Amino acid sequence: MGTDITIEVLYGEFANLFGELQNVNYLKDCMPEATVIYTGLYDKPAFTEGRANLVYMGAMTENQQELAIQALKPYKKELEEQIEAGTVFLFTGNAVEIVEQYIENEDGSRIEGLGIFNTYAKRDMMHRYHSLVFGQYEDIKLVGFKAQFSHSYGDNSKDYFYDVIRGDGFHPGIKQEGLKRKNFFATYTVGPFLIMNPLFVKYLMQLLGIKEPVLAYESVIMEAYRQRLEEFEDEKLKYQ
Repeated sequence: MGTDITIEVLYGEFANLFGELQNVNYLKDCMPEATVIYTGLYDKPAFTEGRANLVYMGAMTENQQELAIQALKPYKKELEEQIEAGTVFLFTGNAVEIVEQYIENEDGSRIEGLGIFNTYAKRDMMHRYHSLVFGQYEDIKLVGFKAQFSHSYGDNSKDYFYDVIRGDGFHPGIKQEGLKRKNFFATYTVGPFLIMNPLFVKYLMQLLGIKEPVLAYESVIMEAYRQRLEEFEDEKLKYQ
């Protein structure tokens, strides 16, 4: 299982806030025969040559966002081609902002993004946003956390990842979270996201061609997931 699967990690040397590289470590545990490529900031990404089946990028600092954008700009065409071809992508935390039109600072200045989606982000560095979030993608209940200095705006109604049941979506007041196009998934939600959502891990494994996916430590991780669902569904639980 996973013999011919290659996972690419973009800029893991810094895109690892909140321990989000544990997402990749867990995928590797689920697919021990898969190959993992760690692409550094100055490396040419493997996805540009069609050598990656799943591409992951995690959260980073605001300065590092600019580095990631500049590193990926020469490969925007290849990135869009791989999205259209159905390659699986998962961007978590503020990595979602990399593919938006721009990131706006408090002074109104803008950092140009890759512009693959029509939304944009606005920073508010004096007010960190913390929240739980509970949502649903297709028939999968999703749980996680948000810890960020920015929110995204614009119309993501046709390109969003999942519906929020409790908590906020892309910005306070809406119930659509993240971005999605074909097999490209991006969300502010962290956790680590995959460890908190094992059913979505199975879904990704199926997208990668594994017909009967088996989770690593399945009994333990599913019991933890069930307990979290019970907690997140409790009306007494405060989300902020």
